[in-house]
This record gives sequence, C-alpha cells and structure tokens, in this order.
Amino acid sequence: MRIAVFPGGFDPVTNGHLDLVRRMTHLFDRVIVAVVKGREKGSLFSWEERIEMFRKAVEDLPNVEVEGFDEMTVDFARRKGAVAIVRGIRAVSDFEAEFDMAMMNRKMAPHLESVYLMASQDFLYISASRIREVARLGYDVKDLVPPHVRTALRRRFGFED
Repeated sequence: MRIAVFPGGFDPVTNGHLDLVRRMTHLFDRVIVAVVKGREKGSLFSWEERIEMFRKAVEDLPNVEVEGFDEMTVDFARRKGAVAIVRGIRAVSDFEAEFDMAMMNRKMAPHLESVYLMASQDFLYISASRIREVARLGYDVKDLVPPHVRTALRRRFGFED
C-alpha cells in the first residue's frame, strides 16, 4: 500500500489544499493529511479546529484521513508507513524553501520520497495567510474555501450572515 503524508498548518484549509488532496488520491492508496501542532500562538484557529475543519472538508474521500501531529514530519511519516511526503508548490519561492526541507528530510529519512505537486492554475494565488488577511478585512471568501470554513472565518471576524 502506497501511503502519502500531506503535512501543513492548514490555518485554514483552502480549496487549493483540497485540490492537491484530491489529486493525491489518484497517486497513492492512502493519503494522511497531517495537521501540525505548535503554531497555536500565531494561528487563527486552534489545532483541534484545524483538524476538524479538514476532516469535514474531505469526508467524501474514503482513502483520506486527517490527523494531528506534534513531532518531526519524517518521524510521523515513518510511524505511519508512508512512502512519500507530499507538498504543494505555487511559485519559485515555494520551491526554494521546499528544496531545502527535502534535502534535510532525505538526510533524516532516506526511504521517504519528497513529492511536489504544482498548484492548479485556479489556485495559484490562494494561501491560508492570504485567506486570513482578506477575510479579516471583510472579503467574502466563499469561492476560496469550503462552505464550513467560510462560516468559521466570518464568525471569527464578526461578519455573521
């Protein structure tokens, strides 16, 4: 069984993240979305909220699981029996950071492959930080995030419908 781990903060999950996960399901038998703990200080949503939002977003995908983790990504992936750590890339600047991380991961866990999926053209400009920024300013992000995430963002920023 080919298992992939898709790690990230996902604060919040976006339609770009979901596009990547759907594409991963065609490449791997099982995809584990791994929501990292430890970013609570600067996070809009708690670790538990981020896990639950992603779970709800992928409930229609039977070979996708969402788990939280609080360890090195390579250790989590090794414990889960993963063959790959998958990340998305939107721009050259993403590649530079990811390349450095991939080399360190290879040093620590040579059996794990780093796999990169290019963001779909429709989602090149979407990032969780940009979503938080525009939602905070009142922009309706209904086309950028799942409906339940939109609702959570609007509530968090006081824009009740």
